[in-house]
Amino acid sequence: MAARAAPGLEGAPQHEQISHTKLSADDEWNLQQERMYKMHRGHESMHVEMVLIFLCALVVAQIVLVQWRQRHGRSYNLVTLLQMWVVPLYFTIKLYWWRFLSMWGMFSVITSYILFRATRKPLSGRTPRLVYKWFLLIYKLSYAFGVVGYLAIIFTMCGFHLFFRIKARDSMDFGIVSLFYGLYYGVMGRDFAEICSDYMASTLGFYSGSGMPTRSLSDDICAVCGQKIIVELDEEGLIENTYQLSCKHVFHEFCIRGWCIVGKKQTCPYCKEKVDLKRMINNPWERTHFLYGQILDWLRYLVAWQPVVIGIVQEIPRIQRTE
Repeated sequence: MAARAAPGLEGAPQHEQISHTKLSADDEWNLQQERMYKMHRGHESMHVEMVLIFLCALVVAQIVLVQWRQRHGRSYNLVTLLQMWVVPLYFTIKLYWWRFLSMWGMFSVITSYILFRATRKPLSGRTPRLVYKWFLLIYKLSYAFGVVGYLAIIFTMCGFHLFFRIKARDSMDFGIVSLFYGLYYGVMGRDFAEICSDYMASTLGFYSGSGMPTRSLSDDICAVCGQKIIVELDEEGLIENTYQLSCKHVFHEFCIRGWCIVGKKQTCPYCKEKVDLKRMINNPWERTHFLYGQILDWLRYLVAWQPVVIGIVQEIPRIQRTE
């Protein structure tokens, strides 16, 4: 009997194991979604509580950050910049995003060199133009990546990817990655450009963030780079023209545009009178660049502080379970 039962036992049906190597990328993604759904089934009340905690944390964090920025703007900007530099690096190493890590490393090395040049004393006459050229390049590249990423997302949502036989997930991934690259490096570039602008202007002595300038400005000297102005106001220059603000101070056109648009300054580098940016930006295409810069300033909170808020909210249920 035992000998006869053995073959029957051997022939009993067993659960078939699914080989992930035989699954396509779409099937594997669907399988992960199904497992996640089963894992969170029956925890609806906890999810509602998490959403409420997250919304309250967002409101409290926003109030705290606004008050910090108003009372101690310099420390807020430095900590925010450090956050934007370090937080993506942590997720990059954790998730093995080597492509982003290589671009982050290249950007960090070149920007560190530019920052080193901008903080040297005495300041070289070529340094301001070098600084503004680099960050203007970053600004334009980030603008291009942002536009391409946004169009790719709209392209996918409208179904145009089907005409080119591109998978929806691949097209959407390309759009999201391009948009993130554009916004992230755009924010980083503008913040570093602002720091370099402050250092260079303070070194030249024509600008002081807290008091009066230490040097008097001559009529033929540009307060941004400290170099002599050769082209007259009513004269057409071969390389660039001379620009005069409403306060009657004159500058190299490239210098004052770098100061205002790239360096995020809206006052005269010498007398701190407010600059009329609408008068400076006559080209409609340049106005879109200026609006893009404002959007980048608004997104600094999402890049720097949103991961911190989400991390705190995720730790609250763990603390409650341990108690």
